[in-house]
Amino acid sequence: MEEREQNTAEVIQVRRDKLDKLIEEGKNPYEVVRYEKDAYAEGIKENYAGYEGKEVSLAGRMVSKRIMGKASFAHLLDCTGSIQLYVSRDDLGEENYAAFKKTDIGDIIGVKGVVFTTRMGEISVHCKSVRLLSKSLLPLPEKYHGLKDTDLRYRQRYVDLIANPEVKKTFVTRSRIISGIRAYLDAQGFIEVETPILNTIAGGASARPFITHHNTLDIDMYMRIAPELYLKRLIVGGFEKVYELGRMFRNEGMDTRHNPEFTMIEMYQAYTDFHGMMDLTENIFGYIADTVIGSRKITYQGEEIDLSSPWKRITMIDAVKEYVGMDFGATEDMNELKAQAKKAGVEFEDDITWGKLLYECFDQKVEDKLVQPTFVYDYPVDVSPLAKRKPSDKRMTERFEFFITCKEFGNAFSELNDPIDQKERFMAQVREREKGDEEAQMMDEDYVNALMYGMPPTGGLGIGVDRMVMLFTDAASIRDVLLFPTMKPIENK
Repeated sequence: MEEREQNTAEVIQVRRDKLDKLIEEGKNPYEVVRYEKDAYAEGIKENYAGYEGKEVSLAGRMVSKRIMGKASFAHLLDCTGSIQLYVSRDDLGEENYAAFKKTDIGDIIGVKGVVFTTRMGEISVHCKSVRLLSKSLLPLPEKYHGLKDTDLRYRQRYVDLIANPEVKKTFVTRSRIISGIRAYLDAQGFIEVETPILNTIAGGASARPFITHHNTLDIDMYMRIAPELYLKRLIVGGFEKVYELGRMFRNEGMDTRHNPEFTMIEMYQAYTDFHGMMDLTENIFGYIADTVIGSRKITYQGEEIDLSSPWKRITMIDAVKEYVGMDFGATEDMNELKAQAKKAGVEFEDDITWGKLLYECFDQKVEDKLVQPTFVYDYPVDVSPLAKRKPSDKRMTERFEFFITCKEFGNAFSELNDPIDQKERFMAQVREREKGDEEAQMMDEDYVNALMYGMPPTGGLGIGVDRMVMLFTDAASIRDVLLFPTMKPIENK
């Protein structure tokens, strides 16, 4: 009976019996500690001329097996791909061939043999020896590529990686993107640093933090929501170009764009402003497109995206005027603006300020129109507590967010370096927290103290790395680019 026709419990028992028999014979596969390999599946197929007729040693998971009497065919999957194996009784001998026939799909094996091409034209390895290196006690999904249940794929990523080879390519690309970001910034003279993940104050962003407790100090602490305030302390201390790439934690909702822990990169450069950060953003995305993908024109969910410079740049006021038909630059009459916003279908609180209403109009009615790369700049002070005021309009700040495929990918400022203004804005945030806004920022006296020593004019930029990977791998959900996304535990019945 084929394994797929048996229930899982029966399959496990059959495989356990095989394992017990091997142990009785002194052939416990779990005692194997080392296996020397000198070739990989894809390497052989890509350079067949260099391997033809040569003996190779490979190791990996057996993902198919077809017994044909005195000879058999199988496929071995390693970290690069799969390759066909030809195994015969004449080559292995009666005893070893019988042992091979008892192996199961999913077992880890090591093989030595000669590279050749079958009559059907498939590059293969003519095996001279086969060794069981580890026993698989659970069956792979049917035909090894049948794992389609999305929830199960995320929960059991180890099986997903075996069953769906394209998934591995996504994470290889992710690794190359992260390496590429570092390579570009390092070449520009940036220094990578590490700052605390456990914080006594949750600062640097407007988000709800995770709270934990330090037993020795007997104090509550927060998982970081952003490294911003620490990185800017380093600018005060004399570093001129710094960045940190790592995990952030925000106790917020989960959807196709949000996971409680996620990867972000933040970078700060002295003696530049938010316009310099726009240029840096375009350069980073262009570099990754060129070196990892091979083109600045990519396709995301059926839509062609052009990452070539220059990207569109538009103020928030002009964006709302263009897409909503409301001109916040023409009036500050809140009764008039509220009436227009209600007519446009914007939801807001009755006591909303001019700046927050502008932001809500943009957030609710404009963001989902920004398909091609777009910088939206000049954000209201009300929603930008860490950004420098715009000299020509004190209601606004030198801040931008950039959008691609109707999603926000990053945030940047000309950093606020006025300690007096900064403390006043922190106090305003504290008042918002006292009114019940759990995402409002906390007072950070030490950061204000750092600014008192003087911080040079500085540009800062944060980019969501997971969303960047989604864009370059055409992934619809953030869970598709996280090896182990956060999942609700399954209750054991």
